[in-house]
Amino acid sequence: MDDAMTALPLVFDAPRRGMPPRHLADLSREEARAAVAELGQPAFRADQLARHFYRGVTDPAQMTDLPIAVRETLTEALLPGLLTVVRHQTADNGRTRKTLWRLHDGALVESVLMRYPDRATVCISSQAGCGMACPFCATGQAGLTRNLSAAEIIGQAVAAAAAMANGELDGGPGRLSNVVFMGMGEPLANYARVRKTLDALLAPAPHGLGLSQRSVTVSTVGLVPAIRRLTEEGLHVTLAVSLHAPDDELRDTLVPINTRWKVGEVVAAADAYAARTGRRYSVEYALIRDVNDQPERADHLGKLLAGKLAHVNLIPLNPTPGSPWDASPLPAQREFVARLRAAGVATTVRDTRGQDIDGACGQLAASDAEPGVPSIAVPVPSVEQPVELGAEGDE
Repeated sequence: MDDAMTALPLVFDAPRRGMPPRHLADLSREEARAAVAELGQPAFRADQLARHFYRGVTDPAQMTDLPIAVRETLTEALLPGLLTVVRHQTADNGRTRKTLWRLHDGALVESVLMRYPDRATVCISSQAGCGMACPFCATGQAGLTRNLSAAEIIGQAVAAAAAMANGELDGGPGRLSNVVFMGMGEPLANYARVRKTLDALLAPAPHGLGLSQRSVTVSTVGLVPAIRRLTEEGLHVTLAVSLHAPDDELRDTLVPINTRWKVGEVVAAADAYAARTGRRYSVEYALIRDVNDQPERADHLGKLLAGKLAHVNLIPLNPTPGSPWDASPLPAQREFVARLRAAGVATTVRDTRGQDIDGACGQLAASDAEPGVPSIAVPVPSVEQPVELGAEGDE
């Protein structure tokens, strides 16, 4: 392990606040069975609890395979409520739902469930706040409150799966098919808990949601040692790198972690992941008017990625109210796309969902913040659904 990886926890460790109570989803199967045994129950009760949790069942009265006398005891001990809905907001004719969650310590985080004709995707948060300090990101400017526990992260996906199964979005009952770690926080700065969450997302029922690796995306601003570690894990989830600039001079400003790991190092780490997994990685690029949308930067990005197993997702910035940052105009988007495709780089522009409900991740949290509780506002563009701008090209 290199020196950078050794130092990583010291650099990105979250401020210590009270972590949530023990939860089944934070435990291995063996640990859960042992915890149930300590409560005087047969170990297999842990499997029953897991089945209920991953189906989104929260009411002990509905856990009819458990003896009535122990339902409350077991659920209080191993299935404590960690996420409380503050409110939902819907958009896109009921096909997008944004949920503001309050955690046990009062911190606010969000998830966004988006339904499409062929899939349903939830965007989840991995931290309360963020320590990456990107200037166009309100959360980054506010700083990091704490890492979420694995159970808090998993709980967002479980709630989305239950919402789909119960037909809570327009279109009737359905199935959650995709999870993206593109909400609040830097996922790879909370590596251990995100890694545990991946296990839960991929594990078959009753011990997980049974998603395919190809349907799970982990994003990062470029924590190179953590990308290398993810590569060594042998997973085949999709890697998304939030680049936002092809040159170090600009990226040092837009993504301050670039002063530690430069563009070339980040792309090299992503290339190594692609070589190990055979999966192309996504390059997330928020198009910001007159900041990073110039034709020469499109050419620079094209040269950087030409011939690589990479796909560029251009995302017109979804700004927070009062922000000086704005999305690139449509002509600039079209030229950027054309120049990348001319360089042979697969490129799409993403649709922005939920703009009429403060669609940028974190805006609900900012509006509901209470005195003494850190506000969390991240202008992360919404995800999914490539939009063509009048040019041919692959997705």
